[in-house]
Amino acid sequence: MNEIDIRPGTPTDIVYLNARIPEFTERATLGRVASRLLNGSAPSCSLILVAYRQQLPIAYKAGYALNSEEFYSWLDGVLPDHRQTGIATRLREAQERWAREQGYQRIRVKSMKRYPAMLKLLVSAGYQVCAYEDAGTPEASKIVFQKML
Repeated sequence: MNEIDIRPGTPTDIVYLNARIPEFTERATLGRVASRLLNGSAPSCSLILVAYRQQLPIAYKAGYALNSEEFYSWLDGVLPDHRQTGIATRLREAQERWAREQGYQRIRVKSMKRYPAMLKLLVSAGYQVCAYEDAGTPEASKIVFQKML
């Protein structure tokens, strides 16, 4: 059966999956991921979720606390062969549920124009544009979203 199992992951899971997602031109390194998610943080300050199908990792979502009220959804991705199946939505919902249980009041996330599926997912899930980070060109600039929990 094609059941999806979502469970806690590691920085190694993120590096493994990122290397298999063609849209990501900047590859995540273990050092970069670990320093962002594990750098002196208490376990409740960061979260890595990995979705598995038939015991194989196929998607992930990771983030960390910006402060006691705000959680930042930093990285996520779904392998191309597993898109349009609801996995990204399930991971987002699991992350939101976890953040709410930890006492965060909102989630912040950034995305770019070149990821239209992510922009659509965020808007349809109730995230609102709250800022724009100009990087010189529309393709490199980031749109900042937040959702109140």
